Amino acid sequence: MKSPKKEKVTSSEPTKSELEILQVLWQFGPSTARFVNDHLNKEKREVIYMSTLKLMQIMVEKSFLNKDESQLRHVYTAAIDEDKTKGVMLDKVVDTLFNGSASSLMMQLLGNNKQLSAEEVEEFRSLIAKMDQK
Repeated sequence: MKSPKKEKVTSSEPTKSELEILQVLWQFGPSTARFVNDHLNKEKREVIYMSTLKLMQIMVEKSFLNKDESQLRHVYTAAIDEDKTKGVMLDKVVDTLFNGSASSLMMQLLGNNKQLSAEEVEEFRSLIAKMDQK
């Protein structure tokens, strides 16, 4: 008897571990699970290859990743857009922590949390000037 086909699971946003994998793929483009795992071990934290591979397979089921099986080594690509994903996640942070107030978020960022470089301050000024022109 055949087992029923698994339906694709959809989730609105990736978990922290899934986001780490997506960030590698967004930065470096199509990559093998081995490359992603090695990068995570070097840049983030120590992870076991089989755990990374399994999570990436789950992410394919969730439609977060695409997998090219045309070669011996499977190559994964991000199936979700970086800017859109970050926007959705940031909107959730603004709604949850700042009662929907983007200005409260900006005040927190510009306040005493972190020291901004002169370049970052200039970027903020430029963004505000662009907003004023609209």
